[in-house]
Amino acid sequence: MASDEVHKSFWQLLFCKKSFTRALKISLIIGTLLTIINQGDMILAGTLPPLWKIILTYMVPFCVSSYSSAKLLHEINSKQPA
Repeated sequence: MASDEVHKSFWQLLFCKKSFTRALKISLIIGTLLTIINQGDMILAGTLPPLWKIILTYMVPFCVSSYSSAKLLHEINSKQPA
């Protein structure tokens, strides 16, 4: 683990570059798959689904991934001696 992450709070880890980048990548992959699964029939019919549904489809995996990454990093950090 990088030394700059050792004594950060959960909130700092939640918004750190590593958590954000990982969450963004996962969101792009999972959000795209979920959009195809959930809204594919509308898209194939030539209709654009409501924008709020598409945004939420990408935001949910982003939030889950961000939280999971930060939580794991925080747990690892709290087990290391000061």
